[in-house]
Amino acid sequence: MDIVVLTTIAAFLFLLIGAAEPLAARARLPYSVILAALGVLIGAGALFFLRTDLTDALNPVAEAILGLPIRSNVFLYVFLPTLLFQVTLGMNLRRMLDDWVPILVLAVVAVVVATLSVGYALAAASALPIAACLLVGAIVSTTDPSAVVGIFRSISAPRRLARIIEGESLLNDAAAIALFGLFMGFVMLGMPDPRLGDALARFPLLIAGGVAAGWLAARVAVWIMALFGRFELAQISVSVALPYLAYIGAEQSIGASGVIAVVAAGLTLNLTGPGRLPPAAWANLREVWDLLAHWAGALIFILAALLIPRLLEEVQAGDFALIGVVILAALAARVVILFGLLPLLSLLRLSPVVERPYRVAILWGGLRGAVTLALALAVTESFRVPVEVKRVVGILATGFTLFTLIVQGTTLRWVIARLGLDRLSPINQALSNQVIAVALQTVREDVARTTENYELTHDIVRSEAKRFGERLDAAVKAAEENAEILDRDRITLGLIALAGAERDAILARIRDRTMSSNLAEQILSNADRLIEGARSGGRTGYQRAARTSVGYGRTFRAAVMLHNRLRLSRPLARMSADRFEILLSQRLILRDLGGFIDGRIRRIHGRRVAELLQELLSRRIEAVETALEALRLQYPGYAEELERRFIRRTALRLEEREYDAMREDGLIGAELHTALMQDIAQRRAACEERPRLDLAVEKAELVRGFPLFAGIDAEAQKRLSRALVTRYANAGEIVIRKDSLPRSVFFIASGAVELDSAGQSWRLGRGEMFGQMAILLQKPRRAEIRAIAPSTLLVLDEARFRRLLKRSPTLQAAVRDSARKRGIDPEALLLEGQEAA
Repeated sequence: MDIVVLTTIAAFLFLLIGAAEPLAARARLPYSVILAALGVLIGAGALFFLRTDLTDALNPVAEAILGLPIRSNVFLYVFLPTLLFQVTLGMNLRRMLDDWVPILVLAVVAVVVATLSVGYALAAASALPIAACLLVGAIVSTTDPSAVVGIFRSISAPRRLARIIEGESLLNDAAAIALFGLFMGFVMLGMPDPRLGDALARFPLLIAGGVAAGWLAARVAVWIMALFGRFELAQISVSVALPYLAYIGAEQSIGASGVIAVVAAGLTLNLTGPGRLPPAAWANLREVWDLLAHWAGALIFILAALLIPRLLEEVQAGDFALIGVVILAALAARVVILFGLLPLLSLLRLSPVVERPYRVAILWGGLRGAVTLALALAVTESFRVPVEVKRVVGILATGFTLFTLIVQGTTLRWVIARLGLDRLSPINQALSNQVIAVALQTVREDVARTTENYELTHDIVRSEAKRFGERLDAAVKAAEENAEILDRDRITLGLIALAGAERDAILARIRDRTMSSNLAEQILSNADRLIEGARSGGRTGYQRAARTSVGYGRTFRAAVMLHNRLRLSRPLARMSADRFEILLSQRLILRDLGGFIDGRIRRIHGRRVAELLQELLSRRIEAVETALEALRLQYPGYAEELERRFIRRTALRLEEREYDAMREDGLIGAELHTALMQDIAQRRAACEERPRLDLAVEKAELVRGFPLFAGIDAEAQKRLSRALVTRYANAGEIVIRKDSLPRSVFFIASGAVELDSAGQSWRLGRGEMFGQMAILLQKPRRAEIRAIAPSTLLVLDEARFRRLLKRSPTLQAAVRDSARKRGIDPEALLLEGQEAA
């Protein structure tokens, strides 16, 4: 094809892409439906003008359109990697990992159920071999999430629900394409009736190989991008190469799923990229990929839709019945997932509760589109697939896609409206009225000051003030009519706003580079948990999320286990350093939120709600400071280095602002400004290097400063620090259970514990010990001991404790003191313990 004609057609397609988005907004239809409609119209028009006798003037244009080099490999190797890769870069993976069970189960099970449902229903209704029927099932099981996710966002659906649907749709596509490759191989090899067990046995190998290839490619790409530290365009160029190399490498080298490789590469870059690239470079990289994906998604829809008229040229009357079978089977499979499996996951507390209206919207919003057409095109192009199978597969996939786009796509917003999902709840409507009233009052005050400063004409000011006053009176009246909002609901809405303000503050610190880019996603995820906790559980949900953000999670406890049992300290050192930095950032941000409560929330929700939120905020600050102080006591030198690092970051940001201001004011030239910025970039890169946390050195320092170990010589302290094992306990965690056998003594490095025995309780804090009585008395433990704050404990086994007790007068004095409090003769206790030793 002539390059001029090809360039003209490409420019025309981009013109259509630009016009499609405002047209979709005006028609209130999903963007993908408009793109598909334009593609079908262009393809049908080209066929019409090429075959009509009305005129031959447009034949060259029609031939050029129909002669476009549109092949399935163009979709699969050019457009598809771009779309999948961009989706993975835009995900909040830490929040996705919170819901990995429903996402993974819904994605994999949904694909398998849809494939089997459509395949066996089609096999019962047609003469096609089972392999071809299952191939059709895999093709139509891919979904286009853009329509339903976009509408969910526009109607402020629960963020967690939208996230689950988006994650499920991404993995749904990956799993469906992997299954397509599997059954396509059976069809091309002439195996009409493969055993299902053999087919599914190869499925994990496709996934595992793809994951390995994608992970390896991404790790190499990140390493190269880190080498190109100051060359942002070079880093973006490497990222563009990554998904294609991962796809081709997996498909052509090891025979694995290229789609899975692209997803794995994107997820790996999403997790590691923000920590290895400057924040500005990462943000620009994301923006470039957003634009590439927008173009790729639009082009794949238009170009695939161009093929629809040709794919339907050989349709027969009996094919419409088979299309109906595919539609019914696919919808039935989706109903099983949404109304059977999803409620079961919610019942098992593995997934959030999804209200019935949302499930109906998800069912009707499961549009199919370009990926389905591209896979069908791949079948029709293969010379190794029987002719009749190619014809039927192309027609069924195209007919089903048209049904979802024309019937479901055009009625989706009507369904949303009928379900009442496009309307604000009474509480949110009442809140909206109050927010408008408060905002207009603030605007009136600001406008009054502005008119005074600029000395505007009195008559104009009075006329505009009258108009604005009428609007303000109407807003105040509407707010007063809805004044019956319960305090409980006001508290929930206030907490959502407070968590939102916290998230905005985090983003501002990330932009200012005063917060580590390595931990940005994790800190933002904590803020998102607060928002979702407040939405779903009100004050209780917010407090639960707040406790989670300062507590020791499962991964931290796993790192402690590796440190204690296998002496693998690196994961624990890294996670302890992360925890230190996160808590430090949290404390700084929380201290700034009091002004938001007094300035905004008090005006909207009143004094009582504001005071309650201030109290909740104070508790959070106290919990964070307690956890931070525990780490300071445990790692004193490291805490000092982190605070110095924060001060250096802040100073660099302020210095950068000064140079920018001087450049804007013309006080310094462009060359000097560039040199100064390069100097700041070098110092910032040095500042980004986090000090190394050496657990062995820090524990030795802690032992030397521990009051109970005073008086022990340096060599004995060194041996003791090696013998002590660190244990972390969350608030509420049981450290010692009643009637358990005594084997260890615990020393409290930070935090506090509570002992319950015979109806009495004692509290012990930093510098004290527990567990020694049962060892010295040689009796089962009579007390249950639980942590009442995040605590760091040093654990010493019985034999070493007895040897230490024999040599340490300070420890003997502590044992005597604790024995007196329990009503036990301390001298007899010590004698018994020393005799046993």
